Formats: sequence, structure tokens, C-alpha cells
Amino acid sequence: MATKKTPAVAYFRTSSASNVGNDKDSQRRQQAAVEGYAKGRARLAIVATFYDAAVSGADPVDTRPGFGELLTYCAEHSVGVVLVENAGRFARDLAVQITGHALLQARGIELVPVDAPTYFTDPSPTAKLVRQVLGAVSEFEKAGLVAKLRAARDRKRQETGRCEGRNPVPPEVISEARRLARRSPKTGKGRSLRAIAAELASMGHLGVSGGPYTASSVRHMLTAV
Repeated sequence: MATKKTPAVAYFRTSSASNVGNDKDSQRRQQAAVEGYAKGRARLAIVATFYDAAVSGADPVDTRPGFGELLTYCAEHSVGVVLVENAGRFARDLAVQITGHALLQARGIELVPVDAPTYFTDPSPTAKLVRQVLGAVSEFEKAGLVAKLRAARDRKRQETGRCEGRNPVPPEVISEARRLARRSPKTGKGRSLRAIAAELASMGHLGVSGGPYTASSVRHMLTAV
């Protein structure tokens, strides 16, 4: 008799917009690690994935668009396991790691970094100390990287007078997204963020990766001032 698998969702995050896209390694690496762990554990089946692109690891998890969608999905489908590549992918900041894990715990959701599955659950004093030290080290490394990137941007700005950033969404695409988001006068219902992204793609409006806009990108279009 086949063993019934426990449903799980995967969560991916990339800090820099320059590492977002089908030709970049970040999401592919995270996905390979998580899927490899799930396949090695016969009791787990990944039923959905959520991705926060160009979102800082210091941002509180409950402010991240992709993670917000993850929480809603887990509540609606009774999913109790979230898989991440490692604790740093979940959050770089130690306080955000702790509060984010507590938020999931309160909802009955288990957070599993696949490189160290007991990272958040081992109750021993030694394990707690290790979590705090590793979280602090990750936070320190992130701060150092941010400082280096800032210095590089400042140098480029001084040399060229400008510093390239992520390409803005064209105004006509934002306008079209808002039109698609309007509620139907007949049903009173509006399209979902993913449905709007699919409609935009069918019109030839694609994201920087060359594929459809993500749900979080559409959300930003609808809320942008």
C-alpha cells in the first residue's frame, strides 16, 4: 500500500533584482535543493511554490507579497509544511527569522530549511545558541554585502553620472493591469493577480525575465502611486 504523502509548499527569495530571471541561478538553485529534499523524503509532496523576487531578507515576512500568498494558500488548503533552501533564504535578519518562525508556528505550520531540517525545531540550549550565532553571522554578511554594493553604485554614479536599476514597468502596462483588475459589473468579481498576469502575457506584456509578470509584480502595479 502506497504511503500517503504530506503536502508541502516551497518558498524562494532573491534579494537583488539583478539575480532575478530565467537565466539566473538563484531560483533554480533553491528549487533544486528543495525538490531534492522532498523527493528524498517520501512523505512530502510539493503542491505549490511561492517566490519573492527582489525582496530583502531583512524585510518582515508578513510584508512580503509572495509570502503573503503562501500564508493564504496554506490556510485555504490545510498545508502545514514550508520548505526553504536554508534559514538565510527565509530571512537574513536574526529578529526576522525568529518572529517569522513564530508566526508560522502560531498557524500550525512547520518551517524546514532543507540543508538543516531541525534548525528551527531543536529545543536544546546548544541548538538555540547555534541558531542565534548563525543568524547573527548571516545578518553581518548581508550588511557587508550591502555596503560593498552601495560603494560600487556610488563609484559607477561618479564615473557615468547614472546607476542602472531595474527597468520600470511601462505606464501602458500599469494602465492595462488596472483595467483588467476592475470588477465585472455583472458578477461584481475581479480577476486574480495571476489571471491578470496571464492576460497581460497574452497581449505581449512580459516581465524582465521574458515570462509573464509575477502575482507580486501585478500587485505593485495596482498599488503604485
